[in-house]
Amino acid sequence: MSKIDITHAHALPAEAVRTAVEAMAAKLTEKYGVTANWVGDALSFNGSGVEGLIELLPGNVHVKAELGFPVSMMKGMVEEQIRNTLREKLG
Repeated sequence: MSKIDITHAHALPAEAVRTAVEAMAAKLTEKYGVTANWVGDALSFNGSGVEGLIELLPGNVHVKAELGFPVSMMKGMVEEQIRNTLREKLG
């Protein structure tokens, strides 16, 4: 299994970050069929070949994911999409 671990700093209010992460989760659900659920200030997600957590922390967002074999072959692309989306949504 391949792992992704990204921390992205931001200067947004907590509610704006939560809204942005919800938009990201909606995109993941639409594109990859994952399911996502909030547990406090963390959004857990899982689907075919991927599971992970997006933690909302003061001043940053922490994304951790484990990729199953088929998805792990595209790890670089998946990681770059996550980084681009974080920059787009959180600055």
